[in-house]
Amino acid sequence: MSTRVHAAVTPEGVALLDVRRGRGRWRFLDPITAELWSKVTGGQSTDDAIDDLVHSWRLRGADPDQVRRDLTRVTAQLKDAGLLVEARRPTLRAVPPVVRFAGVARATWGDQIAAQAGLALALALLQCLPIRVTISAAQAATRLPGRPATVAEAERLHAAVQRATRGWPGRAACLEESLGVHLAAALTGRRVRWVLGTSFMPRNAHAWVEAEDSVIGQDPADRVWPYSAALQVEHPN
Repeated sequence: MSTRVHAAVTPEGVALLDVRRGRGRWRFLDPITAELWSKVTGGQSTDDAIDDLVHSWRLRGADPDQVRRDLTRVTAQLKDAGLLVEARRPTLRAVPPVVRFAGVARATWGDQIAAQAGLALALALLQCLPIRVTISAAQAATRLPGRPATVAEAERLHAAVQRATRGWPGRAACLEESLGVHLAAALTGRRVRWVLGTSFMPRNAHAWVEAEDSVIGQDPADRVWPYSAALQVEHPN
């Protein structure tokens, strides 16, 4: 199984996160292409997968020649991009996380110092190194001594990181902010789950942190939820 391609599987299709180069790249597969990808990565040959889908769409009244041309083209594109491979998928949850929107949380001095350090490290990692190295660093942070953060603790750290971003020039969006919280938590002996995911309608990548099965500190204006996770970085229980 590839450890460099991660998948968010949804009813609207599959989103593949390729972290092999640069800052990573998302590829969104519509339901038909997602079915082709699932068949091939499940062990079926590309020819057999295309034949199965052409037959299925012929029964629905589609032009089989056009379907075959489209599937052959997209198969070549996926192969060229190195995405026609099995991908890691987050463990499915019986109950979706509770989304907690950002509010006013009072951070301690210790939280504020950790937030400054966590954000600085996050910005350095994301700006200077490939995303795969950043993910490895985030995974290493989960192995530091500590315990799972409570929702209240995670919200205080999130508020502290948001406050710290105001003093930093340049970009500090959800990716930088969430990684900053993840690292700040590790520096204070606590752990949160760092998640990279996406939505299909609209197509949008997102990053966030979770504590006690709750999504922490989301923008009250963001009502797109639920996002689907492709990659989760957490303590290896």
